[in-house]
Amino acid sequence: MPEALEELERTTIATISRRLIPYLFVLYVIAYLDRVNVGFAQLQMKDDLGFSDEVFGLGAGIFFFGYMLFQVPSNLVLERIGARRLISSIMVIWGVVSVGMMFMRTVEQFYLLRFLLGAAEAGFFPGIILYLTYWFPARHRARAVSLFMLAVPVSGVVGSPISGEILELEGHHGLAGWHWLFLLEGLPAVILGFLSLKYLTDLPEHASWLSQEQKDWLLGRLADEQQQVQGAERPSAAATFTSLPVWVLSLIYFCLACSFYGMSFWSPQIVKSLLGPSASDALVGWLNAIPYLGGAIGMVWIGRSSDQRGERRLHVALPTLLAALGLVLSGLTSSNPTLSLAAFTLAALGLWGTVGPFWAHATAVVRGTGAAAGIALTNSLGNMGGFAGSYLVAWAKTVTTGFAGGLYLLAAILVVGGVLMMLPVLKLKE
Repeated sequence: MPEALEELERTTIATISRRLIPYLFVLYVIAYLDRVNVGFAQLQMKDDLGFSDEVFGLGAGIFFFGYMLFQVPSNLVLERIGARRLISSIMVIWGVVSVGMMFMRTVEQFYLLRFLLGAAEAGFFPGIILYLTYWFPARHRARAVSLFMLAVPVSGVVGSPISGEILELEGHHGLAGWHWLFLLEGLPAVILGFLSLKYLTDLPEHASWLSQEQKDWLLGRLADEQQQVQGAERPSAAATFTSLPVWVLSLIYFCLACSFYGMSFWSPQIVKSLLGPSASDALVGWLNAIPYLGGAIGMVWIGRSSDQRGERRLHVALPTLLAALGLVLSGLTSSNPTLSLAAFTLAALGLWGTVGPFWAHATAVVRGTGAAAGIALTNSLGNMGGFAGSYLVAWAKTVTTGFAGGLYLLAAILVVGGVLMMLPVLKLKE
């Protein structure tokens, strides 16, 4: 009998994974690319529009104000109308806003469009994280989250060369390269938004692609877990806002996001600075893919290790410290492009490796009726680190005339996040 149950579990999870993960992965590739492609656009846009480094850093980071304000409401709406309709709607909206970036001409328009893009994307990531808890039991969740979030480094591996090559379209049909960038990378979100309405299934009980036996096993397992976590406590959405673990998780994710986006927004310019001003945008794009490849390896390797050992907190804390070391080494070796890029890749491996274990632990800590609000709050407050990281690198570059100072700042913030992850308040109750 146990063998039969094990086989049922294996086939059910495999079926769900094949159906959902590749599609959600593609959606997140598009989302992340539309979020950070402004870093590549800046290689040309800076001169065309006369934007300073501080204007760029502030504009890139303003995305997160819209992102923060609309995340909790968006996740609560998801619970009411379902993932299918919400994800479809927000993808179409953010795709339109992303394409609209090609028409901006002033600093004010830049700030406004980045804010609107953040507001439009706000519900996507926390909505998907919540959505995965409807389909994957806890023991499979870190791997599922890691595979989904593998889209982040893969968007860099694939998107960096593509973005670099698109910039080479400079002048075609009277459009600048950065105009083409926003147009060609914004349209897929609109198309996939409409497709999502047909493809996604809101809940397991509605899945015609699962057998009744698979549905019964999955719903039973998820119901059992819901009762076992924290002695069957089911915190309300309101109680979530006074939960100390939620606020600590938010602060940790703030530290992680500082480096996620400090690296993502500025990596094209960091690579360009290593190569010299004569390097083509296409070459920058190809070399910028290397750190993201390291991040992809880290996400798969560390996420799998976390699931195999059933351990989450050390699988966040130790890779975080590894990422901090990589950033420091990258700054110290900035005079040697090969060593600096290798250290930057090490930082990406450690940093992106934290996300699967972090969200697997966060969704175990925040359960019950407050899960939607808790996940959204953690992600929205945490992602304000994206604003901080983007602006800190800009500020450090202005003060020190180089990127090393910004890398050291990001490393220090990561150390704080790694230490916070080991606080007793984040231990799960037996």
